[in-house]
Amino acid sequence: MAMSRARPELDGDLVARLRAAGCVFAEDEARLLGQATSDSALRAVLVARRLAGEPLEHVLGWVAFGGRRLMVEPGVFVPRRRTEFLADQARALVRDGAVVVDLCCGSGAVAAAAADAARVRLYAADIDPVAVACARRNLAGTGAVVAEGDLDAPLPRSLRRRVDVLVANVPYVPSGAVASMPPEAREHEPRGTLDGGADGLDMVRRLVGAAPRWLASGGSVLFEIGADQAASAAEAVRCAGLVPQVRHCDEREATVVVGTTTD
Repeated sequence: MAMSRARPELDGDLVARLRAAGCVFAEDEARLLGQATSDSALRAVLVARRLAGEPLEHVLGWVAFGGRRLMVEPGVFVPRRRTEFLADQARALVRDGAVVVDLCCGSGAVAAAAADAARVRLYAADIDPVAVACARRNLAGTGAVVAEGDLDAPLPRSLRRRVDVLVANVPYVPSGAVASMPPEAREHEPRGTLDGGADGLDMVRRLVGAAPRWLASGGSVLFEIGADQAASAAEAVRCAGLVPQVRHCDEREATVVVGTTTD
């Protein structure tokens, strides 16, 4: 409150400008931008970037996720609130000593949540070097091995049949729907983090096809998906020889599919 009295222009003019630019939570954004720096010139630059449509998280350099403040930067996918449900499902599966792998890890948000839940052996991978660098910073101190490469390609062969939890926030937006996404996503996040192919399930099929060679007995693979894609995604899990479960969270408007080994 004291900060708002010290810079009243952020409560009025800035809120109005943000609202005019299409920011739904203009008051919250004005507060966060006002708190980001005491340097008025730098604050003006941050505000201009946001008004130009850059994601707020890229402007601030961080995102709140699962009780953590994680670093993000331009070019890195911003983890959504709905993905906290995926992180919660992963956390529920991990135990001390578990081997956890986060593929398509982006900023490392889901891996960080798993590391908070238990003392785990953690591996993460992403094809984008910018995301890999970001994940390494967010996972510093966890002992995580963060590698660059396509899906599971960079994982060490020694992990085969030893992974307890394999989680991936794969892209699942159908190609034809990307153009209708909010501009801050389609213009500022890599298309490869959004576009899941014609039906949105290209990476899902690759993930569940690869999962059996990594999962330990009783291990699980889990991923986020659209509610209308859940039945098709569950069938892909079943075809890979895994037992599927579909889980929904109405509060976060989130859907997660879990596939578990039968041996």
